[in-house]
Amino acid sequence: MYIFGYGSLINRHSRLLTGQTGEAVPVVVDGLHRRWGKVDGSYTIAPLVCEPGEGRCNGVLVRVHDGFLPEFDRREKGYRRIALDPSAVHPEQEVTLSDDPIWVYVRENSAPPCPVQPIMQTYVDTVLAGCLSISESFARAFVDTTQGWHHPLENDRHQPKYGNLAGVEAAHLSLIDQLVATARP
Repeated sequence: MYIFGYGSLINRHSRLLTGQTGEAVPVVVDGLHRRWGKVDGSYTIAPLVCEPGEGRCNGVLVRVHDGFLPEFDRREKGYRRIALDPSAVHPEQEVTLSDDPIWVYVRENSAPPCPVQPIMQTYVDTVLAGCLSISESFARAFVDTTQGWHHPLENDRHQPKYGNLAGVEAAHLSLIDQLVATARP
């Protein structure tokens, strides 16, 4: 089976904190709207959420063995796992996908980030480092197709609050800051 990762699961190092996955295949998915939002539960930060509807967003398909699916379900607590229509998934490169199910974690009707539950810089860093491992244009597309950059953002780089921070190199930071600056009012 596959999981469509549209946030921190884009980052290979972050995925490995949860379980083994196959190679990431960059894709664009029609029918999903990605934005910053709050999720009930143990989250003290505002993560990314996707909901079905009008929209299009990029991310990665990763093959996951059935035995690791419960681990990813725990990681995505507060989200609902739904099947994606394979015809809505468009790989960015020539690749043959199996007929296995494609899952995505969605959250409908989530509240926007606020000063108590802001967007955390280390979460943004993790996601965009994953995007940059694919390409700079992939990272730009991520920023352009994500709504809600105007909500409160806390720079926690010196005292990280995001638990799955991984794979962020010092060389990424200035480019990440430039990408985010283009999206914020």
